[in-house]
Amino acid sequence: MEKYTHYLDRLNEQLAPYPWAWTALAGAGLLLAAWLANFITKKIALRALQKALMASPLGTEFGIEDGNGQVKLNVIPRLANAVPALVVYAGVGVLPDLPESFVAVTRALCQAFIVVTVALAISRLLNLVNALYERRPNARNKPIKGYIQIVKIVMFVLVGLSVVATLIGAKLLHLITGLGAMTAVLMLIFQDTILSLVASVQISNDGRVRIGDWIEMPSQNADGDVIDIALHTVTVQNWDMTVTTIPTKKLISDSFKNWRNMSERGGRRIKRSLLLDQASVRFLNAEEVERLARFALLDAYLGRKEAELEAWNAQLRATGQDPVNARRVTNIGTFRVYVEQYLRAHPQVHQDMTLLVRQLQPTETGIPLEIYCFSNDVRWAYYEKLQADIFDHLLAILPEFGLQVFQAPSGSDVRRGLGQVAGELH
Repeated sequence: MEKYTHYLDRLNEQLAPYPWAWTALAGAGLLLAAWLANFITKKIALRALQKALMASPLGTEFGIEDGNGQVKLNVIPRLANAVPALVVYAGVGVLPDLPESFVAVTRALCQAFIVVTVALAISRLLNLVNALYERRPNARNKPIKGYIQIVKIVMFVLVGLSVVATLIGAKLLHLITGLGAMTAVLMLIFQDTILSLVASVQISNDGRVRIGDWIEMPSQNADGDVIDIALHTVTVQNWDMTVTTIPTKKLISDSFKNWRNMSERGGRRIKRSLLLDQASVRFLNAEEVERLARFALLDAYLGRKEAELEAWNAQLRATGQDPVNARRVTNIGTFRVYVEQYLRAHPQVHQDMTLLVRQLQPTETGIPLEIYCFSNDVRWAYYEKLQADIFDHLLAILPEFGLQVFQAPSGSDVRRGLGQVAGELH
């Protein structure tokens, strides 16, 4: 020990004529001490703490490891960055021959760095809270990401004010009070943030949009699943795998369609029409009625209808009315009943939801026969397959009823018609 003291005394005697050299050497020693503190903290103390955390139930939750798909947030390493600044803050005051202004500026910079570092660590910690919350089963219904972003914004605004107050040597409270006169300017700057906050709270409270919902918003070119709800934006992954970002406030001010209720109720609507040629509508004769009665879906209906018509027509004959007033079965009415019975017997059609087959107003494109029902499988591929299967069958069975589908004449239709006319002329 005496040997080292002797060396220090000799060094002090040699550097006494050069105060700046002693100050520079002491400053280098302080920087070396800061580096050693950083090295010891991160390489020794932090590693020991990491091992202890990995052995605890927290495991990788603090971002120490990312091997099992855990969220890597580095909360503790971020805090460790403040250690060198603490060493410099504590040691700069004991360096010899330093101006007080230099010491004050250095300490202010160290203090600002420490505040920013702690704020960044808290931000990482908030990310960790959000990541842990999103693992809950009901996290999609009540996301907290928007609230966490609000906390971050407030925190970083306060940190920014604190840094400015530290660097200019003012009190934070006085600086905040002085900003009161700039309220209008601040409201203008944070207008979008305030509106987004209100929208985010409303969306979260009333459950208007949740992660996983399928929404359609043509004004924003959005048609797909909601994959993220943040403070300022809602992210939608469209069916073509593109991503649309919608301002959160738009979900309050503009209209959009949410398909969640369809998924929750387990039924997806089928609403499509067959356009029937009006010229093919006619009465069925007795042979056709007998033939159609062989269809299991029509047997009960035709038997009941025949009995009803027979009673009606017998009454007409008894009163001596002309047979032209008799009622008969039509092919379009029988087909309408067949379609309804077919849907009611279909295992993939939801029987507890609205199911009807109706005739709409005739147009120049024929008589629309609308099928309105719900599938009991809301998955897109299965829904489209069911819809196609239903109309494949109906189109194929139309000729059994003497009906035809209306379609605009094409080139082949014109040629066929001209050929028939030419054949008749010859």
